[in-house]
Formats: sequence, C-alpha cells, structure tokens
Amino acid sequence: MVAVLSVALFAAACTQEQQNKFSREIQNWTGTNGVLEVYAGDKVVRRFLRIDKISTALGTDDNTPRAYRYGYGVLDENLNMQVDPGEKKVYFEISDYTNAVFFESPR
Repeated sequence: MVAVLSVALFAAACTQEQQNKFSREIQNWTGTNGVLEVYAGDKVVRRFLRIDKISTALGTDDNTPRAYRYGYGVLDENLNMQVDPGEKKVYFEISDYTNAVFFESPR
C-alpha cells in the first residue's frame, strides 16, 4: 500500500515530460511485441517482428540525435506476420525519411 501511494505521489509531482520518460523506461524494461513495416508506395516491402524497442542514434561527440533509428527484430521474409523456421533476428536501421509504421503486434 505504501509503495503504491509513493509511486502515485511521485507521478503527480513530475512534469509531463518526466512522466513520459518514466513510462518509456517501464515499457523498455517490460518489452513490447512491436512490428515495423517498411513501405515502397502503398506496398509493404520489409517487415520486422518481435521488436522490443527502436532507438534514436546519437552523435558520439556532440550527443545530438541523428536522422535514423535502429533496433533488432526478426525479418519476416515472406511477410506472413509470423516467425517461421529459418527467419532470424537481425539488426536494422531506418532513416527519418523512410516510409514506415511501427505498432504493437495484434497477436
């Protein structure tokens, strides 16, 4: 009971940005079952499954955000929305200019 009250008081005292950051940290810790779809026009050309998070690249010297995101996920080679034998977890990068959608898997 004390722990729940402490968390509630902490959340109420935080700014919206701090609350969002706290929420993202919890989500990153618990993980998600994300899907990233990359489009060419209106057609899906790549799909990555079981993504736990996508990170923004930061510059080594200046620590400023770069124009791409990266993460790890299973490449869905046949685009059937399931991990099949032989489909492996891979590293990927997508540009800020890539036509892509990231969402939590409905399965």
